[in-house]
Amino acid sequence: MSTVTTVRWHTVCPLSRLDLDRGVAALIDGVQVALFRTADGLYAIENRDPVTGAYVLSRGIVGSRRGVPTVASPLHKQVYDLRTGDCLDLPGVCVARHEIRCRDGMVEVRLRQEE
Repeated sequence: MSTVTTVRWHTVCPLSRLDLDRGVAALIDGVQVALFRTADGLYAIENRDPVTGAYVLSRGIVGSRRGVPTVASPLHKQVYDLRTGDCLDLPGVCVARHEIRCRDGMVEVRLRQEE
């Protein structure tokens, strides 16, 4: 059984740098993270597409499926739930999600690491 540990919050950018319904990649402690701002909130997931191994999810198509905020991989179009990281098209496939918040106008991310 794995446990999840979290480390410190990292300031990434001002909230104004994140366009609505567009992704952006950030390198945090050597980890590529895809950040998204939607009408529902802020989301941070691993930037690596688990199907292809390419670091492209930040360039994916942001949308929703049955009210769930999603991003579709720009390569093979698998759709991931931005809240959980689960792939909605391939059972058992997922991307790591990270904690994200806006504090004093700055976007902060705290990496989640499985041990």
